[in-house]
Amino acid sequence: MYRFLLVLALLIATPLWAAEPRQLNWSNLIPEGAPPPPPPVALHQGSLDESGPAALQSSPDAPVVKALNGQTVKLPGYIVPLMVTEEGEVTEFLLVPYYGACIHVPPPPSNQIVYVKGAKNVQLAALHLPYWVEGALQVEAASSELAAAGYQMQAQRITPYSL
Repeated sequence: MYRFLLVLALLIATPLWAAEPRQLNWSNLIPEGAPPPPPPVALHQGSLDESGPAALQSSPDAPVVKALNGQTVKLPGYIVPLMVTEEGEVTEFLLVPYYGACIHVPPPPSNQIVYVKGAKNVQLAALHLPYWVEGALQVEAASSELAAAGYQMQAQRITPYSL
């Protein structure tokens, strides 16, 4: 009887374990043996003019970790908006490891950028803050006017970053 209850409990709990996203950090998106990303270039004091040409991306075809394809993950980062509604809600964006990437400093390598679609409840006014983004990660290149991304994700959940 106890064995039956144990098996039943495991069968019920297994889908709950499977639904928990795998928490990643940015180094998990770089294959073993690949060069690390260069450090971000410091912002230039006093000049944040966004009307000039975008800075060139140093590694638009950086190697990716193919084993991550299809995994449900949770990744912290900063949002660089691509699509914004008239109400100021961001619906598509690039998730990057540091603030200002792709706008005020050169974009990081493509394996350090995730193109995210399907965002909800992300306000343009709050993009200076970091976020957790959860969803199924696709190892598939995407391109925008700002940078090339090595990964894509359909957002399932976006929450303010906290430890």
